Amino acid sequence: MSYYLLEETIRPCEAEDLKDPAGHKYVAVLTTPEWKRERERFDMGIELEPDVPDIHNTKAEVNYDSLTGTFLIPDRDDLQERDFRFAFALDEKGVVFIDDSGKAGQMIDAIRRTKRWREPSLERFLYDFLEQIVERDLAIMERYEDELNRIEDTILSSQVKTVPSRVNEIRSDIRKLLVHYEQIIDMTQELEENENGFFSEENLRYIHLFMNLMARRHDTAVSLRDYTMQVRDLYNAQLEVSQNRIMTLLTVVTTIFMPLTLLTGWYGMNFRYMPELGWRIGYPLVTLVAVGIIAFCLFLFKKKKWL
Repeated sequence: MSYYLLEETIRPCEAEDLKDPAGHKYVAVLTTPEWKRERERFDMGIELEPDVPDIHNTKAEVNYDSLTGTFLIPDRDDLQERDFRFAFALDEKGVVFIDDSGKAGQMIDAIRRTKRWREPSLERFLYDFLEQIVERDLAIMERYEDELNRIEDTILSSQVKTVPSRVNEIRSDIRKLLVHYEQIIDMTQELEENENGFFSEENLRYIHLFMNLMARRHDTAVSLRDYTMQVRDLYNAQLEVSQNRIMTLLTVVTTIFMPLTLLTGWYGMNFRYMPELGWRIGYPLVTLVAVGIIAFCLFLFKKKKWL
């Protein structure tokens, strides 16, 4: 278990220091067994017993004298296969994370290393904590966009025969991020409502700032998801263009040989009194007519820009 006070930075402390005379807010990180032993210390007025495998989303719920919820955070290194799950309980004195994965502790350590506060508060801590969740996302989406640009260039150069599976993987990752963002936005709205009055009106600006940040991240993810669909549509369009070229060529060949087929069919009837069959120049003449038909068709198709 780990205990901290929110001073100029996050200062580790002992459990006995949580009731700080100076009124500093606290942060605690406990495992599920530790929470069951120590929860009376925090006087949250709830019987929170998180079942980590049963956490399926990020949410917040308002209670009579506390605010509780869960986090389901996709691993940014493996969005489809791994998630971090933990719960939290919050009141006007501080926040407790019930975490068996170690993710909450890692995020708090990152804040300790990188943040110093002129006016420490629970609201500012929550802003920095939530920001840690999405800190890498902009770089991830920029990397995805670069990949899609390269795939698009490859499609335009007609170097692919099927839609790259990577497009589907990126789309699936973005879709999971979008669901995650929507859940975080819903949870942040619960914080912003401040139904229990845990946050000061002045410091609610940090919650507003995070809401704006999440709106931008959500819009970026939506644009990227739409881009994956555009890449798929581009491939289909290129495929149609290629098929149309083939059909055009087949149509041209068929059109050229239709009159020739008529000629061969006509003179293949071998009627007894067909005068042309006895001409000395009959065969050269038919050959000349066939070549003329081919030349005329090719000239006409070139003029019409069908070839």
